[in-house]
Amino acid sequence: MTTNLLAIINSSAPYNRNLGKESLDVALIFASFEQGVSLFFQGDGVYQLIDQQNPQKISAKDYLKTFSAFEFYDIEDIYICQESLTVRNLSESFHIDNVQVLPPETFAKHLAMHQQILRF
Repeated sequence: MTTNLLAIINSSAPYNRNLGKESLDVALIFASFEQGVSLFFQGDGVYQLIDQQNPQKISAKDYLKTFSAFEFYDIEDIYICQESLTVRNLSESFHIDNVQVLPPETFAKHLAMHQQILRF
């Protein structure tokens, strides 16, 4: 893993507020200017990557489809805290590929390799 400029921590549920959408927007903006971006999902933020969500049932816009653009923007470093999945009794069934599920210690080590950290 190379040291990236920006780490974005997603710790909010996807449709609770606009934080998930805002973090995605920031990631894509930085990546479009070829700045290194890594995404971290912990706490309720892990729900953003869980497969087969249906936001239309709560009249929400499905911004999660935009995650498929990560490959186009060269966003390749995507990490999930294993403990967050375990506590929520969630499987590793994600709607995007190339996600690394890490134990808390390793998750923290990867996070520490970044120059700037934003939490959403």
